[in-house]
Amino acid sequence: MSATVPTLRARRRPPREAAGSPLLLGHGRTPRLLAGTALVVLAVVWLVPFAWAIITSVQSEEDINTTGLSPFKGAFTLDAYQRILERGNVPVWAFNSLLIAGLVTLITVVVSTLAAYGFSRGTFRGRRALLGVTVAAIMVPPQLLVVPLFDQMTLFNMVDTYAAVILPQVVAPMMVFILKRFFDGIPKELEEAARIDGASELRVFRSIVLPLSRPVVAAVAIFVFIGAWNNFMWPFIVTNDPDLMTLPVGLATVKDAYGIQYAQSMAAALLAALPLVVVFLLYQRRIVDSVATTGFGGS
Repeated sequence: MSATVPTLRARRRPPREAAGSPLLLGHGRTPRLLAGTALVVLAVVWLVPFAWAIITSVQSEEDINTTGLSPFKGAFTLDAYQRILERGNVPVWAFNSLLIAGLVTLITVVVSTLAAYGFSRGTFRGRRALLGVTVAAIMVPPQLLVVPLFDQMTLFNMVDTYAAVILPQVVAPMMVFILKRFFDGIPKELEEAARIDGASELRVFRSIVLPLSRPVVAAVAIFVFIGAWNNFMWPFIVTNDPDLMTLPVGLATVKDAYGIQYAQSMAAALLAALPLVVVFLLYQRRIVDSVATTGFGGS
């Protein structure tokens, strides 16, 4: 008698997700529907306050102060924007914000990448202690440094200058730590091969490490630029000259003498955020790729 060998059915394995595919809750229509619904809900939650600000900014103060839950309470008007532009020097403030944010980003990226590479590849004495101080500096609230920083700016006669606004913002321990962790993951064999060919340490850093670190450097530059553009406290403290004010500080000085003007407040906030929205719309793919590649979204 010939023994019958039972045939084993091969277990159906879930298909492998392609590289760069979106993270889903599973496979099939139901997980995709749940993921899409969650994304729509989150988008609505984020967009509703933004839409409310736009609607409020294009109405008159009299219509806004009327009772009712409907956001549309009156006729369309740009009076709030006109008053802000008439009372403030918005073009100068926007130029100052762009100049200061750009220089802060450039200097921070240069200083942070060099410091991170030194911590990652350096063997100098006191490296661990200095790295510990850098990590500990992340936990120091910036509000604690306002008084000593202002005293330093006063001592060096730098109050009401671009340097006083820029220099204190270029120290970014968090960015140094993130770049250092990224540099630790780059294979050292590539650098050793370049040194065998006669490349100097600076050439290795410029020609090998930086090209491999473009995603994390781009992400650092994006977040530093956004932080410098939105920074209000330090430029407000260290500048008194209206011609040196940044856009958030300058718009905050444009206040009506008759209490809170909601339309003008919303218009000022939208004017301050408009350049960042334009930059994101123009470079949204590169920004999302940089954040997704480096994991900044969860940091």
